[in-house]
Amino acid sequence: MKKIELEIIAISHSITQTQSYAVVLGEVNGSRRLPIVIGGFEAQAIAVALEKMNPSRPLTHDLMKNFLIAFGIDLHEVIINDLQEGVFYSKLVCSNEQDTIEIDSRTSDAIAMAVRFGCPIYTYENILQNAGILLEETDETKKKREGEVSLEEEIKKTGNEDLKQMTLAELNNLLNEVLENEDYIRAIAIRDEINSRNQENP
Repeated sequence: MKKIELEIIAISHSITQTQSYAVVLGEVNGSRRLPIVIGGFEAQAIAVALEKMNPSRPLTHDLMKNFLIAFGIDLHEVIINDLQEGVFYSKLVCSNEQDTIEIDSRTSDAIAMAVRFGCPIYTYENILQNAGILLEETDETKKKREGEVSLEEEIKKTGNEDLKQMTLAELNNLLNEVLENEDYIRAIAIRDEINSRNQENP
């Protein structure tokens, strides 16, 4: 069965489920989108890796990556290989010097691992046909119609309304506080505001 490569287009709040997010995967060199509902922890884990942040302590997916590397195992690819009653199933294709094995995984965890290893994410045609959305409009009108929000927009929206009013010292204190609480999505917004101020006043 031919594999179709996907890339992460956006992370947004899920319209259908509260306290959930949706990671939107897009067909590489294609117009179809595959939205997958994930939990807040997994959304944060994906966002941290995409933003190349270094948490003070390793998150679960960082620990898993370190564990695999320590034992000489490489993650080659992630395949979203099944869809049953609205639930996506995935597998990690891993190898060491002797063998290549496939490991079952929740799709949200598989995506978080793929981002950390920089490996490709694939799916099959039947899954895109059953759960994909054809992007016939421009990206901008599609975002407005479906409430799709890019990761950058999501981070800016996360508690950003009070950041402009704060001093640089207050921002640095807040950054330390949210990092201690491991709220990395908010930390990214604060870090971006600090960087913006430092660029304005070098």
